[in-house]
Amino acid sequence: MTSAPARVIVTRPEPDAGAFADLCAANGFNPVRAPLMTLDVFRRAPDLDGAGALAFTSANGARAFAANSNIRTLIVFAVGGATAEAARAAGFGDIRAAGGDVDDLARVIAGARGELEGAVVHVAGSDRAGDLVAALGAAGVAARREVLYAARAVDALPPAARDALRTAGSVLWAALFSPRTARLFVRLAREAGLAARLAGTRAACLSDAVADAAREQGARWGSLEVAADRTMESMIDLMRS
Repeated sequence: MTSAPARVIVTRPEPDAGAFADLCAANGFNPVRAPLMTLDVFRRAPDLDGAGALAFTSANGARAFAANSNIRTLIVFAVGGATAEAARAAGFGDIRAAGGDVDDLARVIAGARGELEGAVVHVAGSDRAGDLVAALGAAGVAARREVLYAARAVDALPPAARDALRTAGSVLWAALFSPRTARLFVRLAREAGLAARLAGTRAACLSDAVADAAREQGARWGSLEVAADRTMESMIDLMRS
């Protein structure tokens, strides 16, 4: 008898939830779309006075900027490949991608300081992991922050996620892409009376920081594993193993 495909609880907000769910389906998984946050893009023009470059620490930052400005001539520093691709889709040409975290992004930007003719503007959300502006200041790079969106947490675990946790059968993964999402998933599972079900769930974590957050609050997972690289494709590879 052929076993049922592994299910994957997709916790990312849209539009990234849809992209990752499609990738899961294309690789033989059964995606369960259950975004834990919704994005609220602020409608206001960013202050680009004296700007020499933009820094995006998420694809959402690139999209929020594109929704508020037609400027595409500035150098873009992207935290990783997915963010660089979002900047490219928005119409930027000169894009420099880091290895996937804020510290590495700060090093990439500091290494290019001689090319900059103004301050680095970090386009960010209201909730951030790491402080890029402070890291750049410590490296002698002028920088400031423009907050153009907020990621709003849902009040309760989405019904699709609750049903997946309650249903026995095929292998179940929870795909966790940020420390905030990992903490939120554990908290909402507990509030739904489903904390014990995590013991039958495998956590696929984008980074060590995400895995550390998933361990908080005394959470006990069936397994807790970290992707080799900070990409959607690497998360797929992890869940295949």
